[in-house]
Amino acid sequence: MGRRRRLVAGIVVVCLSVLLGVSVAVSLFLNSSRTTVLVGHDTVVRPTLERDAVVETGPLLPDFRFRDVGPVGVTLALGKTEVGSIEELVERYAYIAGDPTAPVGKVEDVVVDMAVSAALRGLGVGLVPIAFYLLLGRHRRGQLFRGLRTRNGILALALLLALPVLVWQPWEADEETQEDQGTWQTLAELAGPDVTLPAETRGIEVRTGPVTTESKKLVLSAVDTYEKSKEFYSTAAEGAADLDVRQPEEGETVALLVTDRHDNIGMDRVARAIGEAAGATVVLDGGDDTSTGQPWEAFSLDSLAATFEEWERFGIAGNHDHGTFVSSYLADKGWTMLDGEVVDAPWGGTLLGVDDPRSSGLGNWRDESGLSFTEVGLRIADAACAAEDDGERVSTILVHDANLGREALARGCTDLVLGGHTHVQAGPDAVEGEDGEVGYTWTNGTTGGAAYAIALGSKPRRDADVSLVTYADGRPVGLQWVRLRTDGSWLVGDYSPIEPG
Repeated sequence: MGRRRRLVAGIVVVCLSVLLGVSVAVSLFLNSSRTTVLVGHDTVVRPTLERDAVVETGPLLPDFRFRDVGPVGVTLALGKTEVGSIEELVERYAYIAGDPTAPVGKVEDVVVDMAVSAALRGLGVGLVPIAFYLLLGRHRRGQLFRGLRTRNGILALALLLALPVLVWQPWEADEETQEDQGTWQTLAELAGPDVTLPAETRGIEVRTGPVTTESKKLVLSAVDTYEKSKEFYSTAAEGAADLDVRQPEEGETVALLVTDRHDNIGMDRVARAIGEAAGATVVLDGGDDTSTGQPWEAFSLDSLAATFEEWERFGIAGNHDHGTFVSSYLADKGWTMLDGEVVDAPWGGTLLGVDDPRSSGLGNWRDESGLSFTEVGLRIADAACAAEDDGERVSTILVHDANLGREALARGCTDLVLGGHTHVQAGPDAVEGEDGEVGYTWTNGTTGGAAYAIALGSKPRRDADVSLVTYADGRPVGLQWVRLRTDGSWLVGDYSPIEPG
């Protein structure tokens, strides 16, 4: 009889522990928040049980609501950002919405991380009664349960049961806000019957009110930008599959070179489609993924990382990627960010690269300040020639500006220097180095179609380029450029065989 009573008591304790743990986990999850960088804003993410995603844009623009996004909803409160005007901000929202995969994926990751964190904390709290039960022992547990029958025991139990209610305080009501006074209206209702909306946007709801109703023109302008951006880049990505690009032969590896994206996330899926059409499995990022290198541009890096997630990925920072943010962010996303040391490459050779000295880092030389462009070029040449002396010839040097590798080519210590920076394609140019060694230099145009430091828009501002680099037996053997023009047409350069050595 005593054993059965103990078994029942143990089951009761476990059930209470599970109930306590689940209650704490759910409570922590629903009352938690996480700050992340989203669509260029410091954004506070809060989960809800409404199954909707609400985007709170601030006092000047209307809030948006997406219905039935999943079993758990979310509120996204957009905070500080860097932007020149409201019109520019609206255009950025619309442009990012044209390819929302990366922002949506980031929000999902944040919410899942919050849920896991809350579950672990709930598990910890739920284990407390079980640990307490085991530590008491049979004799003390009997004393405790007998004590519950007394007046003091009943009072103590009542206080314990009242504790969650006192913490929760359900009688506390939030003060009515201006947001509560607004009403939700679909974009179709807001635009009216005279405006044709994309099918996927018609159900999006806008919070309207005395102030936000005046922003109707901005909303409709954003919808127009969204539609143009989505149509242009979707058509381009579909067309890339039919391009007449050279196919790799047996034993060859193709790398896709992208440079100077300057926040143009629309070109990411296009670049990948070109790479897939050419059989590429490696992506080389020559820098200038952003216009300023600030955290608000994380949306650009999120898109790049998500687009090439399954590929072998290597990169450096360009002169516009100021500071350490770009390199560290991509490294956290699984990219191999080159830092002045020779690394093994997926094509069987070796790869060397370094951030542009006019921007963030100097690889392993970051502790030295004030190094000039020429001095960094000498360091790159020293590293390449040291590898050559050790019997490992550097097949490729990846830099933002190809001029950074000219000393290495002059010494005959590398097969190929890849760069960008000028926004104009050039090469391949053969360079005969010391002892007759021949290497090549190749400059990619701007993958983002950037006319200046930023490429945001419903289509490229100038022709957008990527390059295809073919390797065999660990060395580069050919180069080819592919160009998307501003009118959506294509130009494909001739495959240029090279024979380094």
